[in-house]
Amino acid sequence: MISPAARDSLQGWLASQKALKGASDNTLDAYSRDVAGFLAFMTEHHGQTQGLGALAKISTADMRSWMAFTRGHDVGSRSLARKLSAVKSFYRWLSEREGFEPTAVLATRSPKFQRKLPRPLSPEAASDMIDTLEVQSLTPWISARDQAVVTLLYGCGLRISEALGLTGADLPIGSTLRIIGKGNKERMVPVIAPARDAVERYVAICPYEITPQSPVFRGARGGKLNPRVIQKVVEKTRMQLGLPATATPHAMRHSFATHLLNAGGDLRAIQELLGHASLSTTQAYTGVDTARLLEVYARAHPQGRG
Repeated sequence: MISPAARDSLQGWLASQKALKGASDNTLDAYSRDVAGFLAFMTEHHGQTQGLGALAKISTADMRSWMAFTRGHDVGSRSLARKLSAVKSFYRWLSEREGFEPTAVLATRSPKFQRKLPRPLSPEAASDMIDTLEVQSLTPWISARDQAVVTLLYGCGLRISEALGLTGADLPIGSTLRIIGKGNKERMVPVIAPARDAVERYVAICPYEITPQSPVFRGARGGKLNPRVIQKVVEKTRMQLGLPATATPHAMRHSFATHLLNAGGDLRAIQELLGHASLSTTQAYTGVDTARLLEVYARAHPQGRG
């Protein structure tokens, strides 16, 4: 049981995350679950509903107890680190509003975990993936649809949600696409000819009318295409080609970034194309080493150029 005051504070924090940081609904749901779970644990741990006064007095021992409890429910280091990050963010906001010192919470160390670096496909494997997708369905427009979606992921570095979020207003696709990515951040993405052609082929034979308001990519019954459909067809294709389990739709986006970098692309330009807020995220995507990352910073930073 969470006290009404704590629940109101949680809702206030979530609203601020949406308004100030443009957090997506999925992110807000995860934040809500993580922080609500933390607050519920503290209620149980102390044997009484935790009002705001009690939340301000949470100790280092309380934090250790929560982390041990969470670990005991088969929560891995990565997930625990995510939960702790949400709790810390909530406490920073709450402490500023309520005027208390959140040191015990903010000083809690995040568990260490090995970050899984993405595994891009080789250029040949990416090409084989796109070619083989065409023969996965006996229905021509569905084959063309699947191929067009995956070509956008690899050819333009789109997230699957971004590709499936395209509407008729984006047609006909020209040399660039205006994409609204995470946090409602807008970016312009160049569109290579094969991606443009793949979308045109699909649109020409799609049996459903595509209006400016309707999604470009449709499911078999005409509704918006579910990303799981693309995930499944890519999974089937990679098994046919003998590619590893890491050959997912998202890996096509990784491959776009890595192949651009290997061809001499600038890391900062690739960061812009991917819509990453942080250059370190792009570094992880491309597996670029720290020395190369520092080179980019040195070229880009005013003092580095001086």
